[in-house]
Order: sequence, then C-alpha cells, then structure tokens
Amino acid sequence: MEIPIGGYKLREWRSGDEAALVKHADNRNIWINLRDQFPHPYTMADAEDWVRLNRNRDLVTNFAIATGEEAIGSVGLLLPAHVHRHSAEVGYWLAEPYWGRGITTAALKAMADYAFNTLGLARLYAAHFAWNPASGRVMQKAGFTYESRLRSAAVKDGKTTDELLYALVRPETAQKDERARSP
Repeated sequence: MEIPIGGYKLREWRSGDEAALVKHADNRNIWINLRDQFPHPYTMADAEDWVRLNRNRDLVTNFAIATGEEAIGSVGLLLPAHVHRHSAEVGYWLAEPYWGRGITTAALKAMADYAFNTLGLARLYAAHFAWNPASGRVMQKAGFTYESRLRSAAVKDGKTTDELLYALVRPETAQKDERARSP
C-alpha cells in the first residue's frame, strides 16, 4: 500500500529499510521528542526488529514516510481495544534534514484520511512535550485542535514536562456530537 503525499509517500515498511532507518532515526534531536520505546542510540538490531514487526501485516498501522529512494520517517497509530476502540493515538517522526518542508503535516493529514476512511476510526489524538512547539504547529496545520495541557505528565531524559494534547474528530462524527450537545 502506498499513499502519495506530494513528492513523498507513505508506504508499508519493507525489507531493505533498515539502513535508512538507522541513518535517520539514530538522532538525539528526534529521540528527545518521542516516547521512551523509541531507542537511542538506534541500532541495526532496533531497525530489523521494527521492520520485522511491521512487514506484511493484515492491518497496516505504521507507515514509512519515504522518498523514492529511502524511508525518512514514520507515522503510525496505536489502536486501543476497549471503550476507546474508535479512537487512536497517532505518532510521527521525520529525519532532521527534511524538517520544515511540510512533509510531516502532509503525512499526518494522509494518516488521518486513512484512519477515518479505511479503518473507520472516529477520533485521532496526539500529544507533544512542552519544549517541542513545532510538533503542535504540525498538528494544527493538519487540522488537529488543541484540547488540553497535561501538567507534569511525562518524564523524558530525566526532565518532567507538560504534554499538550491535540485531537482530530472525523467531520461527520463531530457534527453528530455538536447536534447532541445543542439544547
């Protein structure tokens, strides 16, 4: 599966992506803004595990952000299986040389379209650490709305920080919610 996003694309992870993954993911400036499951340093073994985990899955929830030649980032969904099963947390990262080009915004918009129209989800949400306002701008440009500040909610690199939560609700779901709230 491939989803075009301008001169780039979202595509499934595949064998051969490991070297590019290590090249781009082994970067403290990326790691500092992600959850602790994202390793640092990022090794070939980490890349092999990630690609193996995501190859040939029936339900694609993690995509490589790619040029024609290589993977340069990732966008993915965490799907809960309980009362929040129509929602998903979305996460993303992009190789530092590609920052500031609108690629992540395009990837996030494409992921939202996929989540709503292919997976049938009603709501996506994401949070960023307070020291990373650029991620909040990406979310806003992708149509996400700021919902709340989660005070002292995370610890990264030994520092406690706030997280800022954003969400995007599928348009027809949002309209139903608004009608239900009207007096």
